[in-house]
Amino acid sequence: MRIDMRSDTMTQPTEAMRKAMYEAEVGDVNAFEDPTVLKLEEMAAERLGKEAALLVTSGTQGNQVAILSQTQRGDEIIVEASSHIVMLEGAAQCVLAGVQPRQIPGVRGVMNPADVKAAIRPFLDPHYPKSAMICVENTHNFHGGAIVPNENLAALQEIAKEHSLRMHMDGARVFNAAVAQGIPVSEITQYVDTVQVCFTKGLSAPIGSILAGDKETINTARHWRKRLGGTLRQAGVVAAPMIVSLTEMVDRLAEDHANARLLAEGLANIEGVEIDVDDIDTNMVYFSMKEDSPITMRDLVIGCYHEGVLGGMMTPTQIRFVTHKDITTADIHKALEVINRVAKSKVTA
Repeated sequence: MRIDMRSDTMTQPTEAMRKAMYEAEVGDVNAFEDPTVLKLEEMAAERLGKEAALLVTSGTQGNQVAILSQTQRGDEIIVEASSHIVMLEGAAQCVLAGVQPRQIPGVRGVMNPADVKAAIRPFLDPHYPKSAMICVENTHNFHGGAIVPNENLAALQEIAKEHSLRMHMDGARVFNAAVAQGIPVSEITQYVDTVQVCFTKGLSAPIGSILAGDKETINTARHWRKRLGGTLRQAGVVAAPMIVSLTEMVDRLAEDHANARLLAEGLANIEGVEIDVDDIDTNMVYFSMKEDSPITMRDLVIGCYHEGVLGGMMTPTQIRFVTHKDITTADIHKALEVINRVAKSKVTA
């Protein structure tokens, strides 16, 4: 038995995706001659409510190309303090774009508009960098797949317009946010200038992300993608399974959300586990062990691993399990049995 809930990046491509890769019509991407890539970019732009879209190799590349395309060296971007851009992209915005992140602590990943407005620098003072961009993450990884409300996005958009800032969304899992709220994804992405969507997570493609925005920005992003070595040649074999993601894998994300809720409710009944079930918005389940628990979080993760249930420690105080298409309801029940058994006994590595 192997139940891998370390991340939704562990998804395997479907048979339809493998077939699409094999049969994909391809051409030279650099010459705009790959019909499958062009079809994907057109479909993604329409779905996300943007003028244009660009195939990029990863979510990190999409975020960084977005920053590079909309800022200048020495600028400052305003970001939530525990966002993926800050925590998990190797300080790329500093190394590549030469911009400084102004980190705003949020509540479940949501920045207070008043805090964001107060953080905008008066550029006439040479002591300060120029505030150039607001970055949001939706859903928010380190806050358990939390959804950023549209009302918050609208308020941040107004601030961005007032101060002539660009607004970018790390929407690696934005389709999860849309499905969970029962709304078209464009109702979320309408508030930002650019959005990056990762297709290798819940959407289950083996590789690839999309950056979408206005035509001018996407054209600039195309140049930055080339500079970063991200322009693939016959990339139709990459785009083909991503098209399957858009056409077949979005609505089924609701199953992942239901399984995450089932897992959270089961964890809440295990002695020693500390979890707030009401915080489960989408497909991520974060929890911790109480101080009086007979087992540490590290030992719980190791003990479960030895029994084929894989999760991970995202922080020293939080364990994360992520549901996805390769995790069934039966898997959730089996995982809970293992977690309950391991949690009751002291385990040493």
